[in-house]
Amino acid sequence: MAAPSSSFPATSTSTSIIAFIIPILSLFALFTGAHSSTIGVEYISRLLEIQDRERAPPSVQLAAARGVLNRLIPSHSSSFDFQIISKEYCGGESCFAIDNHPSSGQLGTPEIIISGVTGVELLAGLHWYFKFWCGAHISWDKTGGAQLVTLPKPGSLPLIQDGGVLIQRPIPWNYYQNAVSSSYTFAWWDWARWEKEIDWMALQGINLPLAFTGQEAIWQKVFEAVVESPTSSSWSWRRLVTLPYSTPHRRDLAPVHHVEHDTPFRGRVIHLVMNIMELQRWAAFEYCKFNISSPDLGDFFGGPAFLAWSRMGNLHGWGGPLPQSWLDQQLMLQKKILARMHELGMTPVLPAFSGNVPAALRSVFPLAKITRLGNWFTVGSDPRWCCTYLLDATDPLFIEIGKAFIRQQLKEYGTSGHIYNCDTFDENTPPIDDPEYISSLGAAIFKGMQSGDDDAVWLMQGWLFSYDPFWRPPQMKALLHSVPVGRLVVLDLFAEVKPIWTTSEQFYGVPYIWKVTLLFYLCGMFECMLHNFAGNVEMYGVLDAVGSGPVEARTSENSTMVGVGMSMEGIEQNPVVYDLMSEMAFQHNKIDVKTWIDLYSIRRYGRLVPSMQDAWNILYHTVYNCTDGLPDKNRDVIVAFPDVDPSFISTLQMPVQKYHHNRKQLSRRELLIYAADSFDQPHLWYSTSEVLHALELFIKSGDELSGISTYSYDLVDLTRQALAKYANELFLEVIKDYQLNDIHAVARHSKKFVDLVEDMDTLLASHDGFLLGPWLESAKQLAQGKDQEEQFEWNARTQITMWFDNTQEEASLLRDYGNKYWSGLLRDYYGPRAAIYFKFLRESLEKGDGFGLINWRREWIKLTNDWQNGRNVYPVQSTGSALNISRWLYNKYLQDASTYNH
Repeated sequence: MAAPSSSFPATSTSTSIIAFIIPILSLFALFTGAHSSTIGVEYISRLLEIQDRERAPPSVQLAAARGVLNRLIPSHSSSFDFQIISKEYCGGESCFAIDNHPSSGQLGTPEIIISGVTGVELLAGLHWYFKFWCGAHISWDKTGGAQLVTLPKPGSLPLIQDGGVLIQRPIPWNYYQNAVSSSYTFAWWDWARWEKEIDWMALQGINLPLAFTGQEAIWQKVFEAVVESPTSSSWSWRRLVTLPYSTPHRRDLAPVHHVEHDTPFRGRVIHLVMNIMELQRWAAFEYCKFNISSPDLGDFFGGPAFLAWSRMGNLHGWGGPLPQSWLDQQLMLQKKILARMHELGMTPVLPAFSGNVPAALRSVFPLAKITRLGNWFTVGSDPRWCCTYLLDATDPLFIEIGKAFIRQQLKEYGTSGHIYNCDTFDENTPPIDDPEYISSLGAAIFKGMQSGDDDAVWLMQGWLFSYDPFWRPPQMKALLHSVPVGRLVVLDLFAEVKPIWTTSEQFYGVPYIWKVTLLFYLCGMFECMLHNFAGNVEMYGVLDAVGSGPVEARTSENSTMVGVGMSMEGIEQNPVVYDLMSEMAFQHNKIDVKTWIDLYSIRRYGRLVPSMQDAWNILYHTVYNCTDGLPDKNRDVIVAFPDVDPSFISTLQMPVQKYHHNRKQLSRRELLIYAADSFDQPHLWYSTSEVLHALELFIKSGDELSGISTYSYDLVDLTRQALAKYANELFLEVIKDYQLNDIHAVARHSKKFVDLVEDMDTLLASHDGFLLGPWLESAKQLAQGKDQEEQFEWNARTQITMWFDNTQEEASLLRDYGNKYWSGLLRDYYGPRAAIYFKFLRESLEKGDGFGLINWRREWIKLTNDWQNGRNVYPVQSTGSALNISRWLYNKYLQDASTYNH
């Protein structure tokens, strides 16, 4: 596959670009007809048939697809015709087809007809045509938005070669989202923003999105609702009371301790008392309510920005209570989200009961097996926020609550795709490792889902198999085989870096999804890309793994893979990674990433600029070629300032491998501990001097591209990346000066560091994708009244800084985990924090005393709390020229060849 000629003119019209790139793009776009089904697809064939029967009518999907086209580019709405086709047309699989419209060439008629099995396939086909025939590019608005200037005017669209193009999905599902992205990214979204995201999903071919919004309102209805009678409803009061003492105990009742009967009479009385206790429990099921009060539910739920972690049982009450208006509002929003997904032919993944219950449930069901969990990073194990409660899956109450939750969702939403996410064991290890017991846990969890939906399929993350040594092959098999084949699907969550499918005999025959989290995870039959933690801003990726990993997993012997997916914790970053990963849902062969990158730069900016192709090739081999197997949790000094005595920094510095013991993936808990532990050397996996050269090429190309939003975003991001790594080394210079007792050098270098942070804030202010204001304003816009506005803004500010209460001298370990490079945050929080630390460095040298660590902590914590409670308003629109500011900062800080030591 030949690369584009470097002799092509630096700029061109849309027509010449299209004429140039179509011969190359067509090599990516054409389908060869290879059949790519796996064993895993056979296992889920029954579910696929059910989903096909229950999809929205073709007319509804056509209308929904046309709505997306009209919102994306209304000027071309009449240029395309859509048609829903059956899978038989596609050889039994999902596909889309692109061809010239029979009436093309006639004035005012459609030019291109796109056929697809669902509305998603129609829009994926539209995107495919834009991408490979028109040289266009689509990304999130914050990362530059859609580049559609290369589309010719209506009446002049490029024609398809004779016979048209058929693109078949090699694997049925394309999964999207992470349980925590609902808080890190979606927390404050309204319907307008959700509509844009669903449009983006459909254009990327995503057909299996997570749909977690509004579930607190469902839980409220469940815990206040009458529970349907259990299977043992025939056990009436009369029958229960008159049981002889010799009657065996029901297996579905709570365990009763064995009683030695001294006499038949005493034995009968004791057994009668114990039966009455059981009666009280079942009476609560059959005749009463769960009776969880509003205050108790308020303590159970987290605040609006922390719902992901209260759902997972990590915390309770923090940031709350949730106003009733929030619960109602979010439920209405979820109904709109699900309706649109259904109209487009998507299969939303709904939540299932994982065992996390309100503390008050212990009083209603005193015999239930409810365990109090340990502390999750609160300061001093604060009972107001920590130590949630987990209902044992083997307790019959688990199935009843699970059934009630599923049925309440079906009642509210009216439809379901029959796939439910549940991660009971994510960072919650079972108490014993007996495979039979583990199998009983898995079976009970699934029964809770199936009791509410006969066709339920359990979707679980495979993260636990990667980091927890508890899950050895016998335990892993016991859990995976506790559910009928085809009714459990696993997400291989860090598949791009550390796939599990290769070491688990394809999840021991269970379907999985290859997933990019950036990390990648394997999902039961999904291979997934994790890629991003906490919505941190960092240029990072493993493009070669993205371009080949899904194909290798799917074509491996006895593959049980059923999908690919993206499971980032935060979105709206690194658009190149998501562009490639989305494409892999339709690619049957490995991608030549070098050629793909050359074409990406053309599509991204709408023109061929050889210097930009050179720059992107450098980025491909550096920042987007992280092959050390490590997760990228951003610990740059600016956004994750160390809390440590500077005298010990040189001895406490550890290699990056601290995050990766013997290449074993760490849990989120371990990552959090390491992330907050003293001073960690920030992750650096590439040559900084090479990246500086790429930045030079970006700036050099600026006069030609400065008016293009995608270029401005990339320029700001790359400049930010280079300056952030420079700041890491500048900080070490300050520490070195301190340890040499050179107070003048400390003053000089620390001032330069603080000035750099201020200058970076100016840089970030030049693009809408790097602003703090939209995050805070969107939070306030969802509020009803001043009190809610203050609560919601506090939630938003706290999530990105420091969680949980702290003492004057002890900060929470959950600090800076959700750090962001956002204008406003650097100027008013990160910069002042660094200045406080440097002030104590200077005072220490002036007085000849040791570093005032306790005093530093007091001022830093006070700064944090004051900022979290602040109400100052930040801009929601960018200011300044990204090119001029980047050029200025490069000349000020980076042009000296000795800037970096790499």
